[in-house]
Amino acid sequence: MQTLGPGAVRQRRAAAHKLAITALLAASALAGTTARADTLNQALAKAYETNPTLNAARANQMATDENYAIQRAAGLPTAQINSTFNENVLIPGGQFVVIPRTLQTQVQVQVPIYQGGLVKFNMKAADARIAAGAETLRATEASVFSQVVAAYNDVLRDSQIVEFNRANVKTLETNLRGTQDRFEVGDLTRTDVAQSEARLAQAQADLRNAEANLIASKERYIQQVGEPPADLSPPPPLPGLPASVDEAVEIAIKENPDIAAATKNSEAAGLDLKAARASRLPTLSAFGNLNRNDNFGGARANIPINIPSTQESGVIGGQMTLPLYQGGRPAAQIRQAQARKTAAMENQIATERQVIQQVRAAFASYKASLDVIRSAEAAIAANSLSLEGVRAENGVGNRTIIEVLNAEQELINAKVILATARRNAYVAGFTLLAAIGSAEARDLNLEGVKLYDSKDNYRRVKGDFLDWSGRDTPMIRSTRTVTTPAQSASEVVGPQ
Repeated sequence: MQTLGPGAVRQRRAAAHKLAITALLAASALAGTTARADTLNQALAKAYETNPTLNAARANQMATDENYAIQRAAGLPTAQINSTFNENVLIPGGQFVVIPRTLQTQVQVQVPIYQGGLVKFNMKAADARIAAGAETLRATEASVFSQVVAAYNDVLRDSQIVEFNRANVKTLETNLRGTQDRFEVGDLTRTDVAQSEARLAQAQADLRNAEANLIASKERYIQQVGEPPADLSPPPPLPGLPASVDEAVEIAIKENPDIAAATKNSEAAGLDLKAARASRLPTLSAFGNLNRNDNFGGARANIPINIPSTQESGVIGGQMTLPLYQGGRPAAQIRQAQARKTAAMENQIATERQVIQQVRAAFASYKASLDVIRSAEAAIAANSLSLEGVRAENGVGNRTIIEVLNAEQELINAKVILATARRNAYVAGFTLLAAIGSAEARDLNLEGVKLYDSKDNYRRVKGDFLDWSGRDTPMIRSTRTVTTPAQSASEVVGPQ
């Protein structure tokens, strides 16, 4: 299995949990057989490849990977050639030797031998920050997936609510016509007609609001996935959720990528402190110079002497630098690094607190939504029976029109509550999976995508010592949505 993040941490994840997610999201990919049906698995796979937030995070991680090579370069030899060409256009008289033109060339090589540990600690700090960046990339991936899941379920919920409201408007239009007919024959009063008209107007307003919400949800889906939603299939059940909030917190402390990133950043800050202390230590380096002067055989002398056309010289040596006083700069850098290490340790605690809050809140929201689902299902069953009875009793004059209208409204309210609770339960459950580090591409078995491993790029650039190597021209991998037509509520998507 490929890994993203510390291998030891990833290996502790329960195999049964991963297999359960794989099986159920694979089932999601197979669900829906219409010509253009979308599953949650397909939406996640599309976002994994084309979401700009995720692709930008990958590019930023590539940039972070280069810090290791940048810091390592300070401990490697350097070589350069300096050439100077001189043409004497005005030669004063009275000189014994006249050299019209010269070419001076110097080859310099510097070899750092010891720099007080500065390079070593900077390289280790860069390595720690690269590991932190990889964990941050994991967190970004889980965050993008959470937004896709929310957008997917928002479209499903709002599609259902639009259908509920459309059906309600049709029912109330029929009720109004029946009320008006009964008013014409004197069976009902003008008040009954007014009540029916008012309830229909309110239902029409609710429908417009529901349609606007559906359009907004579709646009959020496009923002995350890159294409409009088609006929969305129901999402698969969420497996592997912790049985208790304490278990969820325990897993999150070990597996959450934000906590892992904060830990690595704290480690890097400690190495920065060691690097700052190294600035007070002596340094040792070796050098070599090769010089060549060429007058192109054009030297002239007023006395009989032999002037060679070329002169060469070379020197090798070593240099030790022992800092005695640097204006207080090293002490200031050490104090600065100490403060940043303190801040990094505090940030560890802050991140841990935030994750614990997220886990507990998501767990509570998930459990509460499940309770709401059960209550709403019971309410729908009871309201359906109640509405049937109220309509029958109204037909024989035992119930008023307003009672029928109220019963109809209570039923649609219960349906809206159920649709909302189902959405909230799923989103909260997936948020919980993300918080415990179980909502990444390798956990979800995305269909038709190649998993991205940030370590591949790091391994490639870590061993690159050449000045002229580079990568491909920068390119955009995400899809634009400017050509996507504005969404409407004329068509709802998903099961009704």
